[in-house]
Amino acid sequence: MVVFALLYIIAAAQFPAFRRPAIFGNFFSDNAFLGVAAVGMTFVILSGGIDLSVGAIVGMTSILVAVLIQNRHFSPLLAVAVALVIGTTLGAGMGAVIRYFKLPPFLVTLAGMFLARGSGFLISVESVPIKDASYARLSEWSLSLGPVDVPATTFIFVAVLLLGIALAHGTKFGRNVYALGGDDDAANLMGLPVGPTRLRIYAFSGFCSALAGVVYTIYSASGNASAANGLELDAIASVVIGGTLLTGGVGYVAGTLMGVLIFGIIQTYITFLNLSSWWTKIAVGVLLLFFVLIQKVLARPAARTS
Repeated sequence: MVVFALLYIIAAAQFPAFRRPAIFGNFFSDNAFLGVAAVGMTFVILSGGIDLSVGAIVGMTSILVAVLIQNRHFSPLLAVAVALVIGTTLGAGMGAVIRYFKLPPFLVTLAGMFLARGSGFLISVESVPIKDASYARLSEWSLSLGPVDVPATTFIFVAVLLLGIALAHGTKFGRNVYALGGDDDAANLMGLPVGPTRLRIYAFSGFCSALAGVVYTIYSASGNASAANGLELDAIASVVIGGTLLTGGVGYVAGTLMGVLIFGIIQTYITFLNLSSWWTKIAVGVLLLFFVLIQKVLARPAARTS
């Protein structure tokens, strides 16, 4: 929160237009699909795992929804439901492989990434615009809150964020996720359902990734199999910058919101500076390294105490 405040003050001091409420609202709307995917990634990292398939699932589900609505004439609700089921099933499948075959999440989700990305290009190589009237209205809809117009994508992001907070901090599932990340073997000895919990974690991540793909179609009014290339790395960066330990067991879903907003403010600031968008990656990389080093330093006293 301190880093976000400092970045905002620096940007607002240099560019008065940065102080407009609409610019602040854009931090949410422009990064809504990243935020939705990052919520699912938070649970994966909290459990001590990793999910490299996030961006590929976003691209696959976005083109799937677009083709089903535009070319196959599905109703938007049915197309979205199909995409969410497929994304959740793919996530659950990866979780099952990790659970039953004891394979590293890195390798399993890497395979899932190739599977999802390749499937997206099998559906359509070209970007497909969605011209359905009801979908167009949803893409253009916004709720006016004083000087800020809040689009549907922001509401979806906030709803998923609140769901993630409730799951992580108010349910048995959330407590099991933290226990897995703290110590897998200890959680097993305590009689916690380690295997089923891990499967549900990756199923939830798959659901969030698929929903992020749907949010992308609402944001861009189109689907694209090559969309969200590298989004999994942005999601991981947002989660870690938001305070979740890469080793698992420590972190907050609300912290991921701050990570996404920091990502958004850097992106917007670089746009104001008229610099290449690649500077966003460089800045986020430096900030990510800074936060990882802080985590390492803070972890040392805790390790000595234990």
